[in-house]
Amino acid sequence: MSANAEKISYLKKFSYAASDTAGQLVFCVVSFYILKFYTDVYGLSAATAGTILLIARCVDAVDAPVWGIIFDKTHSRWGKSRPWFLWLCVPFALFGVLTFLTPDLSGAAKIFYAAGTYIICSVLYTGINTPVTSILSALTSDPRERVTLTCWRMFGSKLGVLLVNLTAMKMVAWLGQGDDRKGFMLVVPIYAVGTILLYLFAFKNLVEVVHEKKQSLPIRDSFRALKGNWPWLIIFSSSLCFWIAFIARVSVAPYFFEYVLHRKDLIPIAFALDFISLITAFLLPFFCRWTSKRNVWIVGLLGMAVGQLIVYFGLHASLPLSWIMTGWAFGFLASGMAMAMPFSVLSDSVDYGEWKTGIRAAGFLTAIGAAFCLKAGSGLGGALPAWIMDAYGYVPNVTQTTRSLMGIEIGFIWLPLIFFILAAVPVWFYQRYEVMEPQIHAELEMRREN
Repeated sequence: MSANAEKISYLKKFSYAASDTAGQLVFCVVSFYILKFYTDVYGLSAATAGTILLIARCVDAVDAPVWGIIFDKTHSRWGKSRPWFLWLCVPFALFGVLTFLTPDLSGAAKIFYAAGTYIICSVLYTGINTPVTSILSALTSDPRERVTLTCWRMFGSKLGVLLVNLTAMKMVAWLGQGDDRKGFMLVVPIYAVGTILLYLFAFKNLVEVVHEKKQSLPIRDSFRALKGNWPWLIIFSSSLCFWIAFIARVSVAPYFFEYVLHRKDLIPIAFALDFISLITAFLLPFFCRWTSKRNVWIVGLLGMAVGQLIVYFGLHASLPLSWIMTGWAFGFLASGMAMAMPFSVLSDSVDYGEWKTGIRAAGFLTAIGAAFCLKAGSGLGGALPAWIMDAYGYVPNVTQTTRSLMGIEIGFIWLPLIFFILAAVPVWFYQRYEVMEPQIHAELEMRREN
């Protein structure tokens, strides 16, 4: 048996999980709380905050492919993806801290500081998170082992999200003693230290064993890897819609629980329920053996849409709060499948691109197919509901009008629902390429041997 086909050790599985826990310790605070931090703590308007998030996404349209090209040109004694954990962990953690500082600025300077720190943090996250995805194809060539490793990655991701959501706001309140500005200033550095240590742990143990020829890949060849790569296009379009929906859902949740349900105390519990997505994430290998990846993926996306409808009916039929919480939790349960599948099949799309064009551009394809979609979805998922809330008259820290409550409901329920359904549409066509995987894998192994 070749080294590529060996079973993955538990140390490597834990290390791969740690690589995503590391990113989430900082980026979860950014994704889940930045909109409410900007409006209710830093004092920006909802429209201004939404515009900052959108500008950052426009930057991502440039930085994601640039990072991808850099990754594909990387040749070091540690491999192509692995060294970036070492090189970027400190800068990423540092700007995560700076994003939540509130210097005594006013007017344009205040906006420029918020935009500058957030954008740089976001760019660095693309740089350090993309290798978490691109290294998967270098850890093993076995598609089943890749699914297993993706499950471990999801465990690490959800563990990071759980830790942040169970502790962040409580620590902000405790350390800030009623001053949220002071609280965020003291809490985010704690997560930043954890981020650095976990990335260094992943760097030490995630040795790349699937090697490609050492060659300088021309920029035009990186783009040529997209030509005719329909599996990648399906992953890209679905992932972008998914992240818009998912981030809109969690970004507006604090407003929904505080102003619509009048249960601000439930916000940490509501976010902590994200952890139940691990149930379906860890069952992915079984689901994918029982039916196709395409079917599992679609069920996850439509399951999240159903969760949104349960929340809507619970709210407007005056059903018990438990009904609304059930719909919220059901959406998270389905997200384990909907979120994990794109990360798993991206490596297969890299194989497809190499099989079809002879070009293996793992860094470029995963930078745009994973990091760009996550970041663009995070920005648009935060900006769109922010603009909707602003248009409906949202004013922070006051009793909301009937109209502003409607804006919160649209951003929390209907915007995510629409994009979850849109995300499922391209996935329907993935089956055609999924059945080709054994043939592609066999032919690539033969080429590499020759």
